[in-house]
This record gives sequence, structure tokens and C-alpha cells, in this order.
Amino acid sequence: MKLVRYGEAGAERPGILDRDGGIRDLSGVIRDIDGSVLTPQRLRELQGLKVETLPLVQGTPRFGACVARPGKFLCIGLNYADHAAETGAAIPSEPIIFMKATSALSGPNDAVIQPRGSTKLDWEVELAFVIGTECRYVDEAAGAAAIAGYFVCNDVSERAFQLERGGQWDKGKGCDSFGPIGPWLVTADEVGDVSNLAMWLEVNGRRYQDGSTRTMIFKPAFLVSYLSQFMSLQPGDIVTTGTPPGVGLGQKPPVYLNVGDEMRLGIQGLGEQRQRVIAYG
Repeated sequence: MKLVRYGEAGAERPGILDRDGGIRDLSGVIRDIDGSVLTPQRLRELQGLKVETLPLVQGTPRFGACVARPGKFLCIGLNYADHAAETGAAIPSEPIIFMKATSALSGPNDAVIQPRGSTKLDWEVELAFVIGTECRYVDEAAGAAAIAGYFVCNDVSERAFQLERGGQWDKGKGCDSFGPIGPWLVTADEVGDVSNLAMWLEVNGRRYQDGSTRTMIFKPAFLVSYLSQFMSLQPGDIVTTGTPPGVGLGQKPPVYLNVGDEMRLGIQGLGEQRQRVIAYG
């Protein structure tokens, strides 16, 4: 299944894509797409629906963030061998964990807001997933089974805030609009081999990132197991898994985003995003 949230910001409705790519309204079935409907039992119930009998949404509505109200927005840093190489960093022996504020979430095509004082605004196309089963100290098999679905994330980053403001990556990762996710959530059974998905990102029509999840160091099932050693994971929690090479910081010389720039990005089978950079206020 491909699950979506559509409508104006703050008033999104749940939906599901039909065979023709049309949006069918789910609001008569569920309240929203959040942790309460991402459990295995609830997903099986949704899979049993006759999608073609649901109301067809007319026009081209805005897509919202494909998961509502996550308890956590967890991120993995330097998780692609070729990205670590371009930044001059050693390949991590264990996953690097940081968090984005849940208030950073935005729709896949919403504007990215350049925060006050920003001088090094950057991009990162990433494979993200959402938890559907509560996890504590799970092994990899249980970790794989706990993933409800996958989607595209742009881990927008302010590198000066991240690297030059006294430590803690979170400073450069959690600004409003720095977490576009979607356009849809693809349930795990439909994604196929998550270890071999093409992924790319363009800025103003120039392709900077052209990679694959093949070079991911720590795979999703391992990440769930690893994270569950340090904190419980709840249905609706989001994890974004790192980026391949080609970020602005890695260019020689570095290239950063400016107001008016447009990003376009996507992952094989998971859809595309498009964002334009605007100034705060």
C-alpha cells in the first residue's frame, strides 16, 4: 500500500493511492496516518479494504508529511561509505545517532525555510522508515518485522549551525521545514530489496547526488535492533538512515543553498519530492 496525508497544513486527511495513482479518501475509516494505524493488525485491516469503493479525491491537493505526530525523529549520520569518504570522516564502527525536532517535519513539496543567520544550508536525500511495533532489545529479525513502511526524507542541514556552533549536530538539523517526508508511505511488503534502491537529488536541475542504498553501512533491520538497545521504539517513530555522496558540503569548493533554489529528489519506488528555498519571515 501507498498511504498519504493530503490537504492544507494542519488539516491533512488520510488517503491511499489506487491502482491508477489516484488518491482515495480514508477519513471514513481512520482518523490519520500515525502510530495508532501503523501496527501490523491495523495495516492488515487497511489491506483488506476495497480501495476502488473509497471516495476519489479530485484535483491535485497538497501532500502533507506522510506520518503524523511521531514521538521521535531519529537520524543516522555518516551511514554511507562513499559519503563518509567525501567528508573525510572515518567509517563509523557503530551507528552515529542524532535527532531532528519533530517540529522540523513538513510536506514533501513544501518550501524549505532558510533560518535566520544561515550561511551553509545543505541537502541530503535519505531513505527513511517508520516503526509499527514497539521494540525493546530486539534482534535484527524482529527489527525488520517492526518496520511498517518506507519513504523519502530530505535531511536538510545547516552546516554552520551543525559544525561550528559548539557541537551537537541537532543544532543544524532541527529547524522548521528541515524534515520533508513523503510523498507517500510505502508499506514494507511492497518495497522489495531496501538494500538496492537508486536515490538521487538535483539542485536547480543539476544532479549532485546519484547513489544507491547498496553503499549503506548499517541496514534498516540492524538500525532498529541497535537503537532498541538505548531506547524503546514506539509505533509512529521515524528513523532516517543517512545519505549517499554529493551533498553541498562535499563539493570542492562547497556549494550551499540560497533563497530561490529548487531541490528535486527521489528514491526508486518511493516517489519524488520538490522544495524551493525561501527566507524566514
